[in-house]
Amino acid sequence: MNRYNFIAEQSDEGMRLDKWLASQDEVELTRSAIVRLIEDGSVKVNGAPSKKSACLKSGDEISIDIPEPKELEAKAQDIPIEVVYEDYDLAIVNKPQGMVVHPAPGNPDGTLVNALLHRFKGQLSGINGVIRPGIVHRIDKNTAGLLVIAKNDFAHKALAELIKDHDFIREYEAVCTGHFKEHAGTIDAPIGRSKTDRKKMCVTQENSRRAVTHYEVLEELRGCSYVRFSLETGRTHQIRVHAAYIGHPILGDDVYGRAYNGCKGQCLYAKRLGFKHPRTGELVDFSIDPPEFFTDILNKLR
Repeated sequence: MNRYNFIAEQSDEGMRLDKWLASQDEVELTRSAIVRLIEDGSVKVNGAPSKKSACLKSGDEISIDIPEPKELEAKAQDIPIEVVYEDYDLAIVNKPQGMVVHPAPGNPDGTLVNALLHRFKGQLSGINGVIRPGIVHRIDKNTAGLLVIAKNDFAHKALAELIKDHDFIREYEAVCTGHFKEHAGTIDAPIGRSKTDRKKMCVTQENSRRAVTHYEVLEELRGCSYVRFSLETGRTHQIRVHAAYIGHPILGDDVYGRAYNGCKGQCLYAKRLGFKHPRTGELVDFSIDPPEFFTDILNKLR
């Protein structure tokens, strides 16, 4: 167990506890990880547990107990994975369709994490715990495309903050059913978990978070549309939920639309990532060509 002690200064007056802790260089944790520690009682203000929303006062004594990292539980597996870019702090990988990002009940191995543990051998951040080393953000099992992987906690924290602050370019391309009335637009509709099916998300005003997706139709196909989506926020299943919400579910999405012959899942891939490098501050930008399954479907519908 590592304990860090701080004293709030005059300039810290009025700051939320979770936000303030996330800004401390000694605490190399994401804000969500800090919130979990606050909820577990591992953070104290003036000797007593506090709420994440508590506002600090000058002179407050803050302590945070950070547990030692657990021994890695996910096993390294020699699974080929395409690395688009790699440096000391991060890597950009191209996840194939059908691969789960991290182990979970029902998917104990064969995941991207298992492949990363073999490929990077001890060079992954530990902020997200033993099951998700290096994982800063996720894409669905049947969504192909680019993911950024953190190789140390410094990079992980910086990348997570960029995503939280919406300072992170994430572009996707998809084939959606039907033809759009407007060829470009913005979907601003809150997303929360469905009350009728806990495995699904939906647009709802109850227990939801704001979700914003921008879209542009690139080409009209036979009964479908080739569309570029850009994420402003990053909610679970956001593009899939928003596409279905406006009446154009993604082709092959058997959760929010319906299956399509010849497609293993939703016809969607993460094409582009852009962000300021956590070490240099320089803008880096990565993009890939459509995967083969995506191109095949485009050609079939042209």
